[in-house]
Amino acid sequence: MKALKAYAPASIGNVSLGFDVLGAALAPVDGTKLGDEVEIKAAEVFSLNVTGPFAHKLPGDADSNIVTKCYHYFCEQMEKAGNPTKSVALTLYKNLPIGSGLGSSASSIVAAFVALNAYFDYPFDKDTLLTLMGELEGQISGSVHYDNVAPCYLGGMTLMTGAQSPVTLSLPLNDQWYYAICYSGISVSTAAARDILPKHLDMATALTFGRQLGVFVHALHAGDFALAASVMKDVIAEPYRKSLLPGFDDARAFSESVGALAFGISGSGPTVFAVCPSKAQAEKVAAYLTENYIQNEDGFSHVCQIPQQGTTVSQQ
Repeated sequence: MKALKAYAPASIGNVSLGFDVLGAALAPVDGTKLGDEVEIKAAEVFSLNVTGPFAHKLPGDADSNIVTKCYHYFCEQMEKAGNPTKSVALTLYKNLPIGSGLGSSASSIVAAFVALNAYFDYPFDKDTLLTLMGELEGQISGSVHYDNVAPCYLGGMTLMTGAQSPVTLSLPLNDQWYYAICYSGISVSTAAARDILPKHLDMATALTFGRQLGVFVHALHAGDFALAASVMKDVIAEPYRKSLLPGFDDARAFSESVGALAFGISGSGPTVFAVCPSKAQAEKVAAYLTENYIQNEDGFSHVCQIPQQGTTVSQQ
């Protein structure tokens, strides 16, 4: 079998108005690879090597790495289906920061499962793979949700159905929107960011959430992107999570002052994103965020769009 490499892009979870049910893949317009990669090749015994700019942030023990867990879980499912498995050597290229709000763990998980599925000649269909990905993601975040793994795997903007099949639906995209994204460099635990949220919502908030999501989906299908942008406000998580993000309110105020259509927290944060109607405006926002939102040398900003394609596989 030939060596393969899977590249899984970063993603925005929630996209402000769709807590746990909406996600979008990210692709920097300058061609920068913003996502993790997993390489797979034949071996006598299983092994995992970890490299890349954020490899040092992961546990040194390969057995505790999520990619190792993906391999063992994949083999379990193969055996249940009566399919043979073989030992492989995996290499994780950890390009995304941990606890960044960019779907870092999802990217590693998706790249691992897609590489394994391709290497073993595609034994599992899309929904089965998504289910496996969601279950592994749940081991890290504390609950099964697909708002990062689905867009990372499939590309585009995805809406979770709550059903076993189809797990997710693809939403129409506006190719005129640009996303200025900025990772501040600090780490925010997904589990901790969930703990800060209230355990119950009042009726008014629940109704606002449902109304916004319904209007957003309708507006995208109708091509009314101004209406879609007008409801991109987070009424569930942002009021609580922004306290974890130094400079958030100032960043939002600047972004809106230069014409951003919406501004929000990517996933659990600390990454933020601004939806802009032009590349020039996104570049202006990204420049501000670089100067004022980044906290340390790990931080970065990019101007992105949402790619139609998600995870890709190439022969090595």
